[in-house]
Amino acid sequence: MFKTLTQAIAKQMDPRGDLVPVQSILDHEHFRPLCLVIRKNKTIFHPSPSYKRTWYKLDDVLLHGDNNRSTVSLLPNDGDQNLRQFTFNESSTDRVDGSLSIRIDSTSAQLTGAASCSKVLSIKLEKKDISVAKLEALRAERKINRNHSFIQQLNRTRQNLYVVHETIEASEETHYEESTEGKGSFMAQLYVKFFAKGTRENKQSITIPKGCTLAFRAIRLSREDDSWGFNYFPDDKILLLASDGSFQEKLEGVEKEVKDNCQILSHLSSNLLLVFLKAIKAVMRDRNLFQELTQKMEAILDETSSCELKTESPDLKDLLSSLENSPRHLLLQLAGAITYTLDALDELKEDQLLLLLESLEEGIVSRQLKLVENILAHDIKCKKSPFRVDASLLSFAREKEQKLTVTMVAMSGVKLQADGFTVCAEEAFSSMAALYASLYVLNVLTNSD
Repeated sequence: MFKTLTQAIAKQMDPRGDLVPVQSILDHEHFRPLCLVIRKNKTIFHPSPSYKRTWYKLDDVLLHGDNNRSTVSLLPNDGDQNLRQFTFNESSTDRVDGSLSIRIDSTSAQLTGAASCSKVLSIKLEKKDISVAKLEALRAERKINRNHSFIQQLNRTRQNLYVVHETIEASEETHYEESTEGKGSFMAQLYVKFFAKGTRENKQSITIPKGCTLAFRAIRLSREDDSWGFNYFPDDKILLLASDGSFQEKLEGVEKEVKDNCQILSHLSSNLLLVFLKAIKAVMRDRNLFQELTQKMEAILDETSSCELKTESPDLKDLLSSLENSPRHLLLQLAGAITYTLDALDELKEDQLLLLLESLEEGIVSRQLKLVENILAHDIKCKKSPFRVDASLLSFAREKEQKLTVTMVAMSGVKLQADGFTVCAEEAFSSMAALYASLYVLNVLTNSD
């Protein structure tokens, strides 16, 4: 819910995509001005910049200068001209009533009911930024502490470091609520168990505290011995495998990236496949477990020495134990594959994750993967007009499986009909690529062909 909100704010305030939404309200304090962050690897399903926290601020890794000046003096205050206020408003009420006829193979089904969704939000925002002149003055006065353990770790792992220099924050406490209600049998977009008739209401709310960071911009911090500076010109453009980028925006590009990152999973023993599958299913259900596993995998990839892999969760215990006993080179490959999988799952909607779990129970993941492959083979990144997929891929043994699949794909912006007629939303490619990656991994872990 918080992630959806911050994404909407970032998109409205900066349609170019330079403003980065904060993913979790638990981490908002780690993305304030002068916080140090590390950039996550870009993927074909998430080409926009994203960062992870480091627990450090710029002042923590600088040596004290002659005048002992603290970085606190750089932070904007209430009277600073670099502080600006805005108001973000969002209000919507959607309701659908009536009936829907769907023809599946030689039979047809009549679905009736009603569904509604409402959300209202008005939040006052503050933009805070630190001037380049102040940052340059600090650079001239204070050197970087190259003996700091964190800086040494970054040098060993050859990771780039970034400093937050601009934020969008809530200027007052705000309460946000979403309400969803469904009656009848076409509640597919609201709940996984959408095949039985009935009534269900769901309300979610969150309180945004004053000063909560909702979005930010970061600039790369260049380092050389004890000197440091800023890279004002982005140097991390996506490297395209073709001059126009067409390769990466087609099925071949998606398949290559996914296999490059996750092929190690196909070499696991049957017992380990079950261990990995159990953990992935658990984090798909529980957001707290999702974040715990993400942080532990990132710790493995960031550290050069051994990382303690302990947990109180019985769902993650076996996975972490098997990783802890793995050779270092294999541990890094497995941690990379898990991190990539979690990034893909994180791009999907919560309801899609539940539908994926339902698909696992029904044993149709392999069929769904072939369907998504067929859709991506049509270059949906560039295709504006409707097209047809192989209709046989929509023919499932049971009506329930067909409905589940069509609904899950629709959540990624692709509407399917039983005859294969397909319509894609403009931004469907990234979401479909994430769905492909998720299905690929689940298919490998279930040892399906």
